[in-house]
Amino acid sequence: MGNRPVGSPDDAPTRRRFMLGATGGAVAALAGCLVRGHESDLEGEIRVDGSNTVLPHSAVVSEEFQWRNNRVIIPVRGSGTGAGFQRFCTGETHVQNASRRIVDEGGADDEGTICADNGIEWVELETALDGIAVFVNPENDWCEQLTLEELEAIWEPGSEIKTWRDIRPDDPDWPDEEIDLYGRDPASGTFDFFTEAIVGEVGAIRSDYSASADTNVIVRGVRGSEHGLGFGGAGYYEENEAGLELVAIESDEEPGEFYEPTAANIELEVYTPLTRPLYTYFRRDALADEVVRAFAEFYFQEIDDEGRRADIVDGDESLTWTQWAARRASFYGLGDERLAQNKARLDDVLAEVEP
Repeated sequence: MGNRPVGSPDDAPTRRRFMLGATGGAVAALAGCLVRGHESDLEGEIRVDGSNTVLPHSAVVSEEFQWRNNRVIIPVRGSGTGAGFQRFCTGETHVQNASRRIVDEGGADDEGTICADNGIEWVELETALDGIAVFVNPENDWCEQLTLEELEAIWEPGSEIKTWRDIRPDDPDWPDEEIDLYGRDPASGTFDFFTEAIVGEVGAIRSDYSASADTNVIVRGVRGSEHGLGFGGAGYYEENEAGLELVAIESDEEPGEFYEPTAANIELEVYTPLTRPLYTYFRRDALADEVVRAFAEFYFQEIDDEGRRADIVDGDESLTWTQWAARRASFYGLGDERLAQNKARLDDVLAEVEP
């Protein structure tokens, strides 16, 4: 797959809305009750939990894998990145989805420490890309772009930014009207990523904003307020283009250049610092099981003729299941370099783990 502008499949937003609208149990039922498909020699159950954000991608991969191995059951749940790690690190699940990396800094309560205390080792894989979009109400005709300095000033703890005019005092086009701020809550991996990328510290954020665990609530808030501003996954913007406007954000790698979180900009990774990898963790000992092993390998195999060819766009020489599923779930596929690095990481572990 070459590095080039790409598009999302036409029906991906519909699928994402279905996945995100389902409860964890409903998705588990979907992923665990495929009664047709192809028979194979594989049989067993793979337990998956973790990020609610990453759940749609994992559910698509799981469904496709089960279709080809119809005696395999894969309940996919979305308890949240943190809650999922608690289960993963005590050996309750085989696979952990995460919208951030595992906390492994040596603290007594760190997830890495809990895993170590329970003898759990893991392999960390990047399996998709996501962009964090900053958006405003369509009636907002003044805020088309923000510098990183301005974005930090808006969201930092103790921020003195109250009105739009406070952001650019010398610009008469920016009204002296209070900003209505909406964003993810502290339990979210998206919150962790955004605060670190923009403010420089995980969890550092002003307290006087409307926080929600559901990005759809954030979207509705901004859509309903002329002076609203919020942040959330770029896929949610794609589903609500009629009621939102994107704000172009200054690049940390090209100061003075501004980019929107389009599919091309995210897959080419020019939308920085707000493009992030999404993670899938496999328990190292679980990879000795042939079913879990085959499932891990499936992520990086090229799609077969039953894959929906509409998801291949001009310039694609090939597409792996993890890239394909990313587009199906309104995320973005890994580029060549990331894909090769993560496949090599998995292959190295598989070579060391006895089936």
